[in-house]
Amino acid sequence: MSAPLIGVDDMETPYWALGFEQVAKARMREVATAVPRTVARVVRWSWASAPGWTLLAGALHLVGGATQAFGLLATADVFTRLLAEGPTADRVLAALPALALVVAAYAAGGLLDAAEGAVQAELAPRVERAAADELYAALVRVDLVAFDEPDFTQLVDRVTSGAPSRVRAAVRETGDLVSLVVSVASAVVTAGVLHPLLAPAVLLAAAPQAWARMRSAQIAFDSWLRTSSRARRLGVAGDLISARSGAAEVRAFTTQDLLLAEHRRIAADLQRESVRVAHRQNRASTLGRALSGVGTGAAYVVLGVLLVAGALPLALGGTAVLAMRAASTAIANGMYLVSQLYESGFHLDLLRTLVADCARRRRPAGGAALAGDPAEISLDDVGFTYPGADSPALHGVTLTLRRGQVVALVGENGSGKTTLGKLLTGLYLPTAGSVRWDGVDTRDVDGSALAERTAVILQDPLHWPTTAGTNVRIGRLERTDPDGAAFAEATALSGADAVLAELPRGAETVLSKQFQSGRDLSGGQWQRLSVARGLYRDAAVVIADEPTAALDARAEHAVFGAVQGLRRADRITVLVTHRLANVRHADLVVVLEHGRVTALGTHAELMAAGGVYRDLFSLQAGAYGSDTVPA
Repeated sequence: MSAPLIGVDDMETPYWALGFEQVAKARMREVATAVPRTVARVVRWSWASAPGWTLLAGALHLVGGATQAFGLLATADVFTRLLAEGPTADRVLAALPALALVVAAYAAGGLLDAAEGAVQAELAPRVERAAADELYAALVRVDLVAFDEPDFTQLVDRVTSGAPSRVRAAVRETGDLVSLVVSVASAVVTAGVLHPLLAPAVLLAAAPQAWARMRSAQIAFDSWLRTSSRARRLGVAGDLISARSGAAEVRAFTTQDLLLAEHRRIAADLQRESVRVAHRQNRASTLGRALSGVGTGAAYVVLGVLLVAGALPLALGGTAVLAMRAASTAIANGMYLVSQLYESGFHLDLLRTLVADCARRRRPAGGAALAGDPAEISLDDVGFTYPGADSPALHGVTLTLRRGQVVALVGENGSGKTTLGKLLTGLYLPTAGSVRWDGVDTRDVDGSALAERTAVILQDPLHWPTTAGTNVRIGRLERTDPDGAAFAEATALSGADAVLAELPRGAETVLSKQFQSGRDLSGGQWQRLSVARGLYRDAAVVIADEPTAALDARAEHAVFGAVQGLRRADRITVLVTHRLANVRHADLVVVLEHGRVTALGTHAELMAAGGVYRDLFSLQAGAYGSDTVPA
């Protein structure tokens, strides 16, 4: 197969990744500022989430560093006493107090390490929860149309799949890095106290390792950006193979081998990239280790020169070696943490990018207030274009709906019926023209005020992984229904009562196969629950979008009878359907073609006028041998 089966091979870089491409190619000076920024961000999050634990963690890190420095200086005292003149026994006895201080310092260091671990155990989950809350609080307020933009949904997938947990890792990495920085500082200060030239010598081995770690992180992130779309396609292919929802059709159409071949093709491509990245990282690490060895040798040369010249007593030379080894070990571990934090910083930047993007995509808080439920919804020259689309889905729509009416939106697939329904309810805002509720532009009204007065019955409803009863009540959980009369009416009118009767625990049955005792429903059963959900919501504007597509003829007739029964003097009911037999009793039929309204009227008026509506109705009626179609 020459062309890819899943998605496309060549994709433009998503808008959110453009800035990160430069980060992945940054010079070491720019990299050196990235990690402190990440640390500062983690500390700010930590302080906002748990200031007390954050303060305690900082105090423990500082005390731990001071304890290490104290232990090194005490070690110097031990060496000085052991190498002094006099009998060996006397020298050992003289060194015992200093040796006791060394033991005490190491014991205190161990206790402080344990305390730091306990504090991190308390702190990290709090920060992760705060970051996740910030993320999902931003996402839940995003305007619906944002989810029609592939780049945005890809960013959402990338961030939600790993960023919150990466925040927890960053907290741990930050804490460990601070401890290591304090350890390096204490070793360097101790070496500097012994002789000023020893302080820079201690750091000679660090720079090459730092470069190697940073370069490896850059290489990994650059690859991550470039393979983002391929990794997503691999996940899609894997889901098609493994998910329950598609298992039947995959087997019915014998596409198992086709999918497996596609999965192998994408996986092989990613494997080649992974091998290439590993080799590049290995070359960087090898060069870093080689230069680090040279730096270490130079540090010991400096120490040797100081000892030979008599600038440093032999007793203190031993302490200097310990300080150099302690600093070298801390630096090596620190460089690993720096590379991890550098990588974590990318993920945290993505999280911040998404949160900021969500803020831009929020619907502006409308200052206009609705006087009550709408008596009239009017559209004036309305157009709507989906993000990234070349042409509008709707254009030039002018229409008025009035309280008490049942309005049907009809037309062929792709004519704009569903889009128009979302514009009527304010789920979408028009990109041209205006939609007004009692003269108030939906752009000027808070989205929640519109949604509160709306019930939407969808063709493919959300399968809430909760009880069947909650699936019906989910749209109005706060509704007062002490005797269950409203619930019983909604389920009876929709036919959902028959669905509940077949479940082992009735309305208390969990509707999700993700749980051991959960049950799943057929498409038609889910649609009945969806209709019941819309009825129970008891809203002033009801949009029923193909609510019976998966129902049998008897159930469909019952559901449309129920929806038609929604006709009330205080409600606007909109039916979106291609089954024209169900709209003959609508007060107004709106015919759409290619995003334009081409005809308006009652069923009888449109049949008499001829045109697309008459043609479609005649085709459907002819399929049943109807001879009642007007001439």
